[in-house]
Amino acid sequence: MDIFELLLIAVGLSMDAFAVSVCKGLSVRRLRPRHYLLTGAWFGGFQALMPSAGYILGSTFDHYIDAFDHWIAFVLLALIGGNMVKESLSQDEECHSGSFAVRAMFPLAVATSIDALAVGVTFALLPDVHILAAVTLIGVTTFLLSAVGLKAGSVFGLRYKARAELAGGVILILMGCKILLEHLGILAF
Repeated sequence: MDIFELLLIAVGLSMDAFAVSVCKGLSVRRLRPRHYLLTGAWFGGFQALMPSAGYILGSTFDHYIDAFDHWIAFVLLALIGGNMVKESLSQDEECHSGSFAVRAMFPLAVATSIDALAVGVTFALLPDVHILAAVTLIGVTTFLLSAVGLKAGSVFGLRYKARAELAGGVILILMGCKILLEHLGILAF
């Protein structure tokens, strides 16, 4: 998996954190540098931690599922992406409080990074993924996009929240399709 593909996955995974950051930006009267750092650290940190845990889990069981690992990768990415697309089309505008306390940020960080756990399992099933580079890129990308989302929420409101989730979902679905098609020999990159 090359750096461009990893970057696409990182952007796709970070869209949930971006959307929640937009809501956070809406609910804070005046953003301070610590708000950007806290948001980026919580979301970026968990987005890096979860695929690491998923990779360890997937590596533990990879020899049992070698024959159909490409199907698992496809299904996981398609389900995660499909759920993000569904959420983007939902009419519910779910925003969270403006608190940056641990009790407010921890559940949000976990909720926005569960899909990264499944992607980590997928990474373990693929032969050419450098996990340290992948989780670093995912964490840094999420850190930066969370900070951008915070600012966007304070400036633009909810205008881009649904589009970000839709784009993230489509990216993950396409990456799953690419993995499956490459394994089946239909696509050669």
